[in-house]
Amino acid sequence: MSTTRVVHSSPVWLPQTQTWMHTQAQGLPASVESHVACETTQNLDQFGLPHIHALAQGSKLYHLWDRLMRGLGLRHHLGHLPRVLKQVGADLLHSHFGHIGWTNLRAARRQKIPHVVTYYGQDLSYLPRQQPAWRNRYRDLFAQVQRVLCEGPHMARCVVAMGCPQHKVQVHHLGVDLGALGFEPRQWDGTGPVRVLMAGTFTEKKGFPDAIKALALMKERLVKDRVDLAVTLIGDASPHLRNQEEKRRILAAIDEGGFGDSITLLGYQPYARLLQEAYEHHLFLSPSVHAEDGDTEGGAPVTIIEMAATGMPVVSTRHCDIPEVILQDVGGLLADEHSPDQLAEHLIRLAENPESWEPMATAARRHLEQHYDMHRQGKTLAGIYRSVLEPESTAGS
Repeated sequence: MSTTRVVHSSPVWLPQTQTWMHTQAQGLPASVESHVACETTQNLDQFGLPHIHALAQGSKLYHLWDRLMRGLGLRHHLGHLPRVLKQVGADLLHSHFGHIGWTNLRAARRQKIPHVVTYYGQDLSYLPRQQPAWRNRYRDLFAQVQRVLCEGPHMARCVVAMGCPQHKVQVHHLGVDLGALGFEPRQWDGTGPVRVLMAGTFTEKKGFPDAIKALALMKERLVKDRVDLAVTLIGDASPHLRNQEEKRRILAAIDEGGFGDSITLLGYQPYARLLQEAYEHHLFLSPSVHAEDGDTEGGAPVTIIEMAATGMPVVSTRHCDIPEVILQDVGGLLADEHSPDQLAEHLIRLAENPESWEPMATAARRHLEQHYDMHRQGKTLAGIYRSVLEPESTAGS
């Protein structure tokens, strides 16, 4: 089988909050040779790949010139992208995030290669609402690309509603490395605290204030039953004003809930630390919501997939494509958005019925193995690439 050379385009390779992009590249079969074209790099000790082409690794003067060109709108894509595509003999360009796909349109045309774009959430829900010009830009994108990938059916419907032809849209679940996520169904014998984990960037869509209110209600009930509650929150706010404001709301909710020493704030942590904490906790709480500024998960947080894969029951919301991942009473329990009372009911139900955790976790793992395994999804993604490169042969197969 011939090798397909794919260039993945993303501004930074790779923030701690985008581990799923590394997993996508890693999960591809040997028949696909992945290259990355980015501006800067981060965390390469955790998310390195053999072929990373970073603009910042070259001439500093050219890097400054390139940023000026893009800042003035004289060029949209990274200046070295066409060169990378040509040098590696790329068969296909895969742009990650819708707005990056639009900036890369000219580079793909220049090399005369197919272009695949994956949406992830904020690029679809938040950006066009805050900057309406992106609605027309996305129409240009939809007209020129060969395929638009979405995490689930909810996101796919949103892409079609934005103007993308139905035949170009394809649902492609983000896989996780199930081999690295040991399955250890959580157990609790009634002694010691019920340990609840939360993780994510402090943005409104994560629903952390609702989560903390629900935990305060849970704590009241557990105290009556003489059971302790221990909560760990991994994450922090970016420098953006809206995230700093969300952090203040989160801290206020913690203060109002009277948690004291029963909640631990760890800030941002490496992925390995997140997994370590996962196996030391019983339940994962992640109640995503539609933010007032239009931001949503789009699909589903990959952290939910990973936590469920470890054997931890998940309490979340019926938000975007989360119900695709967490089937009600299978991988966990789902509440309506902005409903701390429902979240508390679910948490209390789990705390009062620890015998339900193992069958719930087992059913969730089975579901994830079928639909969210990175190697299975990698083969599917390679098949999508082939269908774009060889539409006639794949249509007849």
